[in-house]
Amino acid sequence: MSDAAQPSAAEVRAAAEAVKAALDRHLDAVERRSGEDDRAVYDAFNELAAAAEVYDELLYDAYDEVTPFEIPGDDSLPAYTGPEEPSALTVLIRRDYAVVEPQRLLAQARRVAEPDQGTGAGDVGGPGGAAAVGDSVQAAVGVIFGEYEPDEIASRHKEFGLEEGDSTLWVAAGDELPEPGEWLATPFDQPDPEQVVCRFDVSSVFDEELDDEDDLEVLGPGS
Repeated sequence: MSDAAQPSAAEVRAAAEAVKAALDRHLDAVERRSGEDDRAVYDAFNELAAAAEVYDELLYDAYDEVTPFEIPGDDSLPAYTGPEEPSALTVLIRRDYAVVEPQRLLAQARRVAEPDQGTGAGDVGGPGGAAAVGDSVQAAVGVIFGEYEPDEIASRHKEFGLEEGDSTLWVAAGDELPEPGEWLATPFDQPDPEQVVCRFDVSSVFDEELDDEDDLEVLGPGS
């Protein structure tokens, strides 16, 4: 950025004063909140986030310095431009899990596969039922996910030695269903975000934000 385009010291100072004022308004709204979904707190948070972002940008442009604030990003979808009365829906679901207790996962898979002896769910991990599972976590995953619906695994994940990570569900609209088999080779291609009717995200990040009433994380030294 050229010197002529850099913000003046007065502009940076004014942005800093705006952050201070926004902090006061946010604290006042929090202290006076009437319930969990108090609109005044929501509005004050957005004003504080916007003021802090402006200050951060001006400070960087003028002095090549940054603030210790991390402003939550805007993950909202663009304006919907799909059909007003969709005739078809596409539901995309992603759930992440960490395998924290492999032995528990193996034990559950062997229990499921034992009665089948190579048929049904046990066949997912290969013929031979429980014997085919052996000590293979990969085979155990195939057995478990072949036996249970994804929603049941989500509700019982601890029983299978799994730990939940982030998850998301997107619902996209369309005018008609694709032809049978049309997308099977690439089922998880990114959908057109302007066709997405709604999305539902679950993340521990949101829980951490709720623990901090002002939802504006101050990063410590070395963060």
